[in-house]
Amino acid sequence: MAAMAAMVFASGLAAQEMVIVPAGPFTMGSNDGPEDERPAHQVDLPMFQIDRLPVTNADFALFLEARGAVAANNARYYDFDDSDARIHRVNGRWTADAPFANHPVIEPSWLGAREYCLWRGKRLPTEAEWEKAARGTDGRRYPWGNTPPGPGQARFDSGWTNTAAADAHPAGASPYGALDMAGNGWEWVSSLYLPYPYRADDGRENPTAAGARGTRGGGADSRIEDITTTQRGRTLSRGPTAGHHNIGFRCVR
Repeated sequence: MAAMAAMVFASGLAAQEMVIVPAGPFTMGSNDGPEDERPAHQVDLPMFQIDRLPVTNADFALFLEARGAVAANNARYYDFDDSDARIHRVNGRWTADAPFANHPVIEPSWLGAREYCLWRGKRLPTEAEWEKAARGTDGRRYPWGNTPPGPGQARFDSGWTNTAAADAHPAGASPYGALDMAGNGWEWVSSLYLPYPYRADDGRENPTAAGARGTRGGGADSRIEDITTTQRGRTLSRGPTAGHHNIGFRCVR
């Protein structure tokens, strides 16, 4: 793993800033939200680190340049020919479209998200890790607290692919300092989308199992009720073999 990370950094990709989420229990889910958020239950996690910002189009372009857009088995890492893609071949290199270079990446498949994180010497967060990083231990509704979003806190209800820069909402930081965990771009997690309570040993963390993978956080085109810390994206199109116009990701270690 260390050798892999060294190769990545040697290629010119700077280390992504991460924040620490301390070990301990937190409340996952809610008893008053959609059915797939129920029941609220305690999950105890070891300490981990999570990217402060989501992976951007510029970040993912470097991965595509190193690994290509298609795996050896023809599975796609990125839907490069989709009209919503913001990374294209320019003069023989994968390059982020300039106006969107620092926006959260959209159109990576779940496989592409997973492989990017491994390439960085990291991994995708589990659904439980993502929720604790966004919510903390006090059961808050949004990363910043329980009040509806105000200026500088979140991008939502803004229309199809109308993302903002990944660091454009500093007032929306989570309890641990992670940004953009409400709105702007949904984020893949490692977990299969299965009913609660969450259990890491019930098969949902099997990386080769078929089925929809979890998505968290809400996107630029989400309604306010879909950018909460407990929202699981139940109404999204999110087949793991394809990219989507509103789904990106971040990594943990």
